[in-house]
Amino acid sequence: MPVTARCLASSLSACNNLVPMTDNLIIPPEYDPILDLFETEKAIRQIKEFFELNLAEALNLRRVTAPLFVQKGTGINDDLNGSEPPVTFRTTGNMDYEVEIVQSLAKWKRMALADYGFGFNHGEGLYTDMNALRPSENVDNLHSIYVDQWDWERVISSAERSVSFLRSIVDRIYLVMRRTERYVYERYLSVKPILPEAITYIHAEELEERYPDLSPPEREFRAAEEFGAIFVIGIGAPLKSGKPHDGRAPDYDDWTTQTSPETKGLNGDIFVWNPLLQIPFEISSMGIRVDADTMLKQLDIRGCMDRTELPWHKLLLDGSLPQSIGGGIGQSRLCMLLLEKAHIGEVQVSHWPKEVVDICRESGIPLL
Repeated sequence: MPVTARCLASSLSACNNLVPMTDNLIIPPEYDPILDLFETEKAIRQIKEFFELNLAEALNLRRVTAPLFVQKGTGINDDLNGSEPPVTFRTTGNMDYEVEIVQSLAKWKRMALADYGFGFNHGEGLYTDMNALRPSENVDNLHSIYVDQWDWERVISSAERSVSFLRSIVDRIYLVMRRTERYVYERYLSVKPILPEAITYIHAEELEERYPDLSPPEREFRAAEEFGAIFVIGIGAPLKSGKPHDGRAPDYDDWTTQTSPETKGLNGDIFVWNPLLQIPFEISSMGIRVDADTMLKQLDIRGCMDRTELPWHKLLLDGSLPQSIGGGIGQSRLCMLLLEKAHIGEVQVSHWPKEVVDICRESGIPLL
């Protein structure tokens, strides 16, 4: 669910010192980038190289190459919240079928864990550079049609299908984020560390109980502002109000498993507080993946039982895919946060409305 800066600022009256210029753009007053264009490009490379190597070590991952597109009708591509259509085209050479630009690699990675000849044992996994197009995205300071992530997936056991294990993995990822932040600070002293020492865990049910009169994005705003870094657990299943905190597709993350009488869900999102934009800043979405029983349950909830006839879903149902945990970590998002950039277009090349380009130019935001 995209969250615009204006939406949060107007609903909570917490961003009076910021200037919402359009519905999907916010400009910090007197913004002056800390690093110039060439320093920024150098820092982007350094951040990506450092974070990637440390993530691989922390989670015991091997790097693999990922597809830019997959064949339509296989069930491998993701529809994210369940409704976003991918970019589709038909090959016209000696192959004659439709393919889709990937929107994420959640299901492809799990298949790769099973398919790769050298194999992955328990506690081992893979990571890759995921480059995707999401044409349905509402672009703003944080959101772009072009998405670049470190996508990762790791083999787990049935005994590890628990919130405590999920939290242990989040702790490792967050430690790599803080280590990368320190690495950047040591090279660019004008960039100041902002991440708190520890990440706070909070279930979506608890957020709803704390702020019953606020929308889910507004709850994230309040919690991220209070704690600095949060992991919201349990995204996709209906809460006590009957509505989910946010949408999730029914066939990758497990968002229905009951882990206690009060809570359910084995997935979540990492948010940190962005002091420059004064909004919650999502860095990662991740979770323990569905097993066969959970997928059938979630497909039934969403009215998608026809997917059980797709090739990928058949592999899961017949036991050909390993139990796994996985997620995506935004590359441009992390660079934007650590380099104190006001717009994601300062760290990646994408396409923006002409009005946004003009306002950014006038406001000293150099879009690449």
